[in-house]
Amino acid sequence: MAAPTPQSNSSLLGAITTELDKISPRFEIKQSQMEILKSPTEFYETLKAKILKARRRIYLSTLYIGKTEHELISTIREALIKNPDLQVSFLTDALRGTRETPLPSCASLLVPLVAEFGPKRVEIRMFHTPNLTGVRKQVIPRRINEGWGLQHMKLYGVDDELIMSGANLSDDYFTNRQDRYHVFSSAEITSYFSKIHSTVCSLSYLIEPSSDPTGYTMAWPTTNPSPSPLDNPKAFKSAATTTLSPLLTLSNSPSLPFPTSSSPTSPSKTLIYPLLQLTPLLSPNTSTEQPAIHTLLRLLSTPPFTHSRWTFTAGYFNMTPALRRLLLATRPAHGTVLAAHPHANGFYNSPGVSGMLPAAYTLLARRFLGYVRRSGQSERIELREWKRGVVSEAGGWTYHAKGIWVTLPGEEGVGPSVSVVGSSNYTKRSYELDIEAGVAIVTGDEGLKRKLREEEVWLQEHAKTVGREEFEKPERRVGVTVRLAMWVVRVLGGAL
Repeated sequence: MAAPTPQSNSSLLGAITTELDKISPRFEIKQSQMEILKSPTEFYETLKAKILKARRRIYLSTLYIGKTEHELISTIREALIKNPDLQVSFLTDALRGTRETPLPSCASLLVPLVAEFGPKRVEIRMFHTPNLTGVRKQVIPRRINEGWGLQHMKLYGVDDELIMSGANLSDDYFTNRQDRYHVFSSAEITSYFSKIHSTVCSLSYLIEPSSDPTGYTMAWPTTNPSPSPLDNPKAFKSAATTTLSPLLTLSNSPSLPFPTSSSPTSPSKTLIYPLLQLTPLLSPNTSTEQPAIHTLLRLLSTPPFTHSRWTFTAGYFNMTPALRRLLLATRPAHGTVLAAHPHANGFYNSPGVSGMLPAAYTLLARRFLGYVRRSGQSERIELREWKRGVVSEAGGWTYHAKGIWVTLPGEEGVGPSVSVVGSSNYTKRSYELDIEAGVAIVTGDEGLKRKLREEEVWLQEHAKTVGREEFEKPERRVGVTVRLAMWVVRVLGGAL
């Protein structure tokens, strides 16, 4: 087969953008407007540096902020003191953010900022899923109850810059938990995700100072556009649909001329497509992430994309059956699935039911290799496990990165033209229960392709290929208790 030419690969990019243009808004950037950070420490230092320079706004959407992150809070406090016009908005998850109450929690850590600077300058919101109400909420224990849905977006906006990541804001994510971190210096992109953040805030509980021993109250403001999800889940979802759906439409794109598949892509052009998965809030569900991912993978299974190369990674190995089928339907020159070794899983040696999760993911990885073999793809698709020490021991790291990279045929020496980065783990709960945010990057810029290739490579520095023989080892065998627990979780309606 003749090697693809730059012209033909430009047409392939055009085919991708033509399909994504039907699903999501889009924004154009230059290579200089996107930076890829490498380590947790670099992420933390970059975040603090940007916070200290903030002039107008800071918005932080995250699952939680660690209850002992006093340095981060001091940094935000310093920025508020320096700039009287600065406003700060926090959005976390209500279940995760108050889990430790009445002991110190995310809520009790943040609320002193409201007491000091006032509610006009500091806002703390906590989202509560409408899927956990009534008797179910009363009987399901804390920590386990998070399996019914969370605010899982990771959006770190400062003025006109946005850090898109899968990392939460706590010590391990700043030191020894590997994730991905993309910095976009774009007023348009930052403002778009600010609207997403603010709208979800308006559908969330407000945290305010209190003389109560916990130090805070969690109330549903009358200014919210809906009743609370605990009082009336149906009406809550209806109002959420009304407020959020308009933000997902194509009309939110700036006016950008862009070539179609019949008009090849400019070599220097880079498009950013926001991908939102807001299933618990939308009826009908007009989320954009799952349709975009499925569309991209379907394109890879068509003849023009044969011999592309791809890498798929998720810290928690539990991709949906649909994603598995779509990956196995491609005919890549090489495909890599990168997952965490049990020793790099954040739940390794965790007490209670969550301690079973590393073994559960091991079972799912073993099954995946079986699917690869039965599909005749063993020579094309490999499974790699990431391990850097043992998480419960000194120097041990966990792996939390997730995303997709696609390198077009004949461009192995350059790098990926497409990448997806964000909060999603590509699981059942990501698509049915949690709130997720990410972006698809589509580029013809060779400099940016090289950046993406470097990221794809360094994330695998601590990974090795594993085959079925690995899972035959006694320490990797999965017992009946774990298999039963996986079944119970699914029956109850939660998700791994």
